[in-house]
Amino acid sequence: MLKALILGGATQATALARRLAGHATVDATVSLAGRTKNPVLPPLPTRVGGFGGVEGLAAYLSEQGIQAVIDATHPFADQISANAAAACARVKVPLRLLTRPAWQAGPGDRWIAVPDMAAAALALRDLGDPVFLTIGRQEVAAFLATPDKRYLIRAVDPPDPMPALPNATLILERGPFTVEAETALMQAHGVAVIVSKNSGGGATDAKLEAARRLGLPVVMVERPPGDGVAELPDVDAAVAWLEGMA
Repeated sequence: MLKALILGGATQATALARRLAGHATVDATVSLAGRTKNPVLPPLPTRVGGFGGVEGLAAYLSEQGIQAVIDATHPFADQISANAAAACARVKVPLRLLTRPAWQAGPGDRWIAVPDMAAAALALRDLGDPVFLTIGRQEVAAFLATPDKRYLIRAVDPPDPMPALPNATLILERGPFTVEAETALMQAHGVAVIVSKNSGGGATDAKLEAARRLGLPVVMVERPPGDGVAELPDVDAAVAWLEGMA
């Protein structure tokens, strides 16, 4: 049996776990960072919590006899991915990155591409409000740079601590979302602009179609640069890679 570790966090990690549950030749464990208070647990043995950086992850890989690692974390979990690349290189364990295609602007889209969250906050100065922040909970504090805006913040868990934005409404929801529900939400709150990470995938892309229908601008934060790790385009390719290693 091939002992594999899946670094989870993205929806693809759960899909991969389902494919590997009870697999004949791959014995996989999923690791979740623990940033979500009540995560949806995959159907495989699961550990929750960090490893303690590169040193801790390298030690875990060696101690557990891990023979292959798949990084299926969120596209913006750049620190975890960097640690995985360094740790796997150190202990010579093969690593692959399970990716999902980035969203691409299409006809009718009004996207403003920015490199990071600080730039997203600055881009709002010339745009209207309320601002719909669909960026999760960890980087909301960047928008203290534009505190005069009204904000509608959606996350699975509340920011901790909640930034001292003087006019902010918090919605706690977990995707996937429908286009109809996203359109109704934006209309109900009078949303004028959306801020989004370019996460890709289908769990939260309905907001982009809703923005297109309503003619709203989207401040799109582009993905961080990668670590040079070879990529797998989908779950089928990930399963095939692991089976080829077994």
